[in-house]
Amino acid sequence: VQLQASGGGLVQAGGSLRLSCAASGFTLDDYAIGWFRQAPGKEREGVSCISSSDGSTYYADSVKGRFTISRDNAKNTVYLQMNSLKPEDTAVYYCAAKASYYSVSPSGYNYWGQGTLVTVSS
Repeated sequence: VQLQASGGGLVQAGGSLRLSCAASGFTLDDYAIGWFRQAPGKEREGVSCISSSDGSTYYADSVKGRFTISRDNAKNTVYLQMNSLKPEDTAVYYCAAKASYYSVSPSGYNYWGQGTLVTVSS
């Protein structure tokens, strides 16, 4: 059972990246998925979540209107499209799977990916 986060990199402010969270060993659409990020010296924070049941989503105020979370069940993958990136978006981004309704707190998630670094230069 594994989650693999990928797609991070270095981008200039105003640019875009798409993060992917691919699952192996289990079916992602049975789980709520959360994207979290952690900047140096800061706590891990919830960025965006998507439910398993009705596709409802959550976005932190800091990313609302710029980030979009989506599922591709055929590929067993969840994406985080990040547009209009800002230097303050710089962090390691993690995806996590939860076998119940999503939460914006990192606690309660069953599986975690290894993290992918996003660096936004000004």
